[in-house]
Amino acid sequence: MYTDRIPVIFFRTKAGAEPVREWLRELSKEDRRTVGTDLKRVQEQWPVGMPVCRSVGNGLWEVRSNLTGNRIARLIFFFDDDVVVVLHGFVKKTRKTSASDVELARKRMKEVKR
Repeated sequence: MYTDRIPVIFFRTKAGAEPVREWLRELSKEDRRTVGTDLKRVQEQWPVGMPVCRSVGNGLWEVRSNLTGNRIARLIFFFDDDVVVVLHGFVKKTRKTSASDVELARKRMKEVKR
């Protein structure tokens, strides 16, 4: 079946580092596959609701992935025109996404929009 995929790019610092890609490389192959599958679902089936995706406010969204070892990963992203920009990735340690993770994503979103 043919579907239009929304392009995805990863946040890049002025120095050229891609912190989300670096974080993804630290995950096991199985966990990377899980996160990739969930991100692909956003690309191909947007809008996607719970349990895969939810708004974290101010134009930011999170992809929710269940990893091995009963861990939960999050990718925070936003739409820049018709492109998904992945800003931050992390493994959750608390029930709620921390304000510092959301704030880091907001800061990166502002950099992208400049």
